[in-house]
Amino acid sequence: WDVKDTLLRLWKPLGESYAAEARAHGLRVQPEALTRAFREVYGAQSQRFPNYGRGQGLSSRHWWVDVVKQSFRLAGVHEDRVLTLMAENLYRDFCSACNWEVLPGASETLTQCCQRGFRMGVISNFDNRLENILSQCNLRHHFEFVLTSEDAGFAKPDRKIFEQALRLSGVPAEQAAHIGDDYARDYRAARAVGMHGFLLQAAGQGKELEVPPEHILPTLSHLLALIEK
Repeated sequence: WDVKDTLLRLWKPLGESYAAEARAHGLRVQPEALTRAFREVYGAQSQRFPNYGRGQGLSSRHWWVDVVKQSFRLAGVHEDRVLTLMAENLYRDFCSACNWEVLPGASETLTQCCQRGFRMGVISNFDNRLENILSQCNLRHHFEFVLTSEDAGFAKPDRKIFEQALRLSGVPAEQAAHIGDDYARDYRAARAVGMHGFLLQAAGQGKELEVPPEHILPTLSHLLALIEK
């Protein structure tokens, strides 16, 4: 399973969470400005230090604290002491269930998959907070393993992270399926290593021409019926 926007999503827009943290320190920063700044900074940081700087000696904590501080600077906040405090607080807060919500049908579908005897794990382009986030959201117990890109050293769509997950599961690729919401990083990448793939694609999203209808999930609740077919 993929996690972000497949099983969990942010409870409110990131810019609103950042603006609320700023208000707690007596600062008024527009959520829209913070959202724009974050997108720019996150993109640049990901290009310069891919996969949380895993191959360049950075910790994911350092990587994220730097992203948050740069985002606030770009939005007009420059006091170093406050920047550091806000960045550390937000890094911690985004590990809490209060910033995440479970997608509709996720808990029920995972429970039904466990009842059918499926062995399940996570493959996610996430940092090492993911285990705790899944526990906080009462989902961790469904999975035999949680493999993040930070732990693996490779990020989806790199086939190496899928191969690591298959080794952890002890299941051959042709007997495994990956469920995610991203066409390139989830669906196409899983199929490239010989796994089955299902693409979570809500109504109104663009249809990918290369995805057969029987591989598309309008909601997670459709998964078991499609597997049985």
